[in-house]
Amino acid sequence: MTFGALRRHPSGALLAVQLLGVLLYPLMEETGAGRALFGAFGMVVLALVLWVVVRSPTVNWIAWLLAAPAVLLSLLGGRGAQTQWFVWAQLLACALYFSAAGGLIAYMLYDHDVTPDELVAAGATFTLLAWGFAFAYAVCQAFVPGSFIAAVDAAAPRSWMELLFLSFTTLSGVGLGDVLPISPWARALVMLEQFAGVMYIALVVSRLIGLTIVRSERR
Repeated sequence: MTFGALRRHPSGALLAVQLLGVLLYPLMEETGAGRALFGAFGMVVLALVLWVVVRSPTVNWIAWLLAAPAVLLSLLGGRGAQTQWFVWAQLLACALYFSAAGGLIAYMLYDHDVTPDELVAAGATFTLLAWGFAFAYAVCQAFVPGSFIAAVDAAAPRSWMELLFLSFTTLSGVGLGDVLPISPWARALVMLEQFAGVMYIALVVSRLIGLTIVRSERR
């Protein structure tokens, strides 16, 4: 994708990268270097898309200040140098994804006109929130071992895909229940994500749908 195309459809590019990650992470999960490289690629693309969408130098610098050390720590952690570096990288990535989600929400709420890119941004924001909470779960598990249990190997630490799966089911309200939070901190994070999911549907998605209907009626 060229830079010009990225400027025309930034939210679509972000959504495509996120959904591609859902398919690629199972292939890279057992490889530390592969996981680190893919995470670095995702954060670089995320920082570029945030700059294109929000068009704010301040937000752009904030994104890069979060992304640059997160990429470096991910690469160091992936090489097996220090495990705690990867944990701090996940914490920075969590902040980066939440800041990007906030930027896209502000972009969607900026005016009363609904563009196709804003509709795609709704999906991109959902994936950003899901990834952000998955990183938060990973950090919680690192600092409070045993925070999550699952139907298979209950005592083992939960993998990244399991935590991402928990995040998607919690944010969407599906709640399949095969990965469960058991520590107070983990349950607090899950409750925050449940609240975020409900408020996102109620305030952002419903507004976009309502404006789309109004625009159609005016035509």
